Amino acid sequence: MATVSHNKLVRDLIPQIILRAGKYPETRVADDAEYRELLLAKLQEEMQEYLASGSPEELADILEVLIALAESDGLSWAEIEALADQKREERGAFRDKIVLIRVED
Repeated sequence: MATVSHNKLVRDLIPQIILRAGKYPETRVADDAEYRELLLAKLQEEMQEYLASGSPEELADILEVLIALAESDGLSWAEIEALADQKREERGAFRDKIVLIRVED
């Protein structure tokens, strides 16, 4: 029997999916401080996967991690959206594809 070590944060239903596949996951629950570190590592992992693939599914994974990060900071996704709206009103978005070359005094 082969064993593969992961030691990474996974989605909540992954252990059941592994069991249904006839395999046996070993899991534990992270404390709050470790959870935040694992979320940041997961964000980096998902970003690398998106950069490599360009897949919309990877964007969905990134969004899921961002939602979890917001919740771990005690913020709702609606609060994050409101902050994004405020920044968009004050500084704009990225829709116009503007590239800043330089600024001279």
